[in-house]
Amino acid sequence: MNDSTKPLWLQVPETSELVRRFGGAVDIPAFGGRLEVSWAPGARVTSAGGLAHFEMFLRQTGLFDRLCGDFPVRHRSNNSCANRDILGTAVPAVLLGKTRYVHIEAPRHDEAARELPGLGEVVSDATVRRAFRDADEKELDAWLSRHEREVYEVLLSFKHILDIDNTVKPIYGHQEGAEPGYNPVKPGRPSHNHHSFFIGRARIAPGVGVLPGGQHSGRCGMKRPWTLVDALPPHLRPALLRGDVGYGSDANMREAESRGVTYLFKTRRSAHVRRLFKSLSDAPGWKGCGGGWQSMEVPLRLDGWERGRRALFIRRPAGKRAGTAGPKRGGGGAKAPGKSAAPVPEAAGQMEFEFVKDMGGREWDYCALVTNDAAMDAAAISQPYRDRGDCENNFDELKNQWGWAGFTTSRLKPCRVMARLIAVVANWWNIFCRLADPAAHREAVTSRPAYMSIMGRIVESGRRRTIHLTSTHAESGRIRRALDAVAAFFRWLGSTAGQLDERARWLLIVRCAFRRILFPDPALKPLSAIR
Repeated sequence: MNDSTKPLWLQVPETSELVRRFGGAVDIPAFGGRLEVSWAPGARVTSAGGLAHFEMFLRQTGLFDRLCGDFPVRHRSNNSCANRDILGTAVPAVLLGKTRYVHIEAPRHDEAARELPGLGEVVSDATVRRAFRDADEKELDAWLSRHEREVYEVLLSFKHILDIDNTVKPIYGHQEGAEPGYNPVKPGRPSHNHHSFFIGRARIAPGVGVLPGGQHSGRCGMKRPWTLVDALPPHLRPALLRGDVGYGSDANMREAESRGVTYLFKTRRSAHVRRLFKSLSDAPGWKGCGGGWQSMEVPLRLDGWERGRRALFIRRPAGKRAGTAGPKRGGGGAKAPGKSAAPVPEAAGQMEFEFVKDMGGREWDYCALVTNDAAMDAAAISQPYRDRGDCENNFDELKNQWGWAGFTTSRLKPCRVMARLIAVVANWWNIFCRLADPAAHREAVTSRPAYMSIMGRIVESGRRRTIHLTSTHAESGRIRRALDAVAAFFRWLGSTAGQLDERARWLLIVRCAFRRILFPDPALKPLSAIR
């Protein structure tokens, strides 16, 4: 059968022949008009062009250099990977939103993203796991503590609130420390517990401890916060230690009182607390404390407390009748008053809020707070606790947007190291975003696509390298102005504050980043005045 008699589908040339005859530039009859397609092999292009500005931030502050400089991993072979490459693989992966060790090699496939932080090579995920596994645990703890402290210690000289809470990380394998414990989302599922604490409105995490799932109570995770408080002189200690119901125990209150630290905790709604509220519900003396809430101060001494303490009941009419509203499942930790009523199970297993009904038939949503602050007005105490609801956003961001729910290994020590390293990187990103937009905190789910996911192409001509950035974001104009402002700030810093040492420069950078919080006056001080 000659070619003329063959079916057309048998006359199609081989692939190599097709490329030889019809390859090269392709003219595509696209819907928007004819389009010529050509490839540019070897072009240094990245989808994370925003790394350029963030790397400038790390270079000017020296944060990444110091993190790599004292990384306590000792290599026994001349062929071992450099510490900078190990951390230079892990840190960009966290920044790019990776949550699994198997995804940690993402920069390997992005030459420009590998070039921007000056990496020699991208190491494997196994190398990162081994580094965290084999290093001495005490040395790792000291290393991470130093880099946690250099971020938050600048804020300690200002009046601040320390929020403490914990969250559950479900485990789906046979990992060390995976134990059944309190797990409102997946009851009975083995888990780890992240016990962490945050500096109030700044949303800076000074530290986190990863404990087995059985150690879920508030007392289990207080070792690290007390270590932080004990290391501080009295004038730098938090103005208020704020925690949810899991932390309102006599042991925690005695620890705070022995250190002279003011606390505000929510107590469990025990039978005694319920009876007391019921007796007070129709009594006179309730005062408005904002947001539709009412408060009444009473002395309280629960069973197991060594002495009585100042307590405050806060209530408001329930928005829905009992039996019609179930609590929101998920998360971990506390909600603000109005969202933290204790659930009680029914026969069918449905969780419902427990309300108290007074003599007039009204239903109340309420909680009981305890504090050792004898000076603050009772009505004013309720507002700081309601503000504590923002702490839940920190857990949501770090678990679901930064990777606390991932990076699980068979051993607990690498999980602890990675959780703390994630908190350090998240703190860096928080400060960077505050420099770009000081008006409000921007969570990673919105700030990463805005400031990081920018198309970039590196072009080298002579001795000059240029990165051409293109943002496809709907607010690309505002994003460009914000990043240009960060670059201009560091140029100003180099020209005006060049005589400052490294510590003084970092102090100035953090104060500028949080100037809306530290200097809430609407007439903001100019950057040059913040010293």
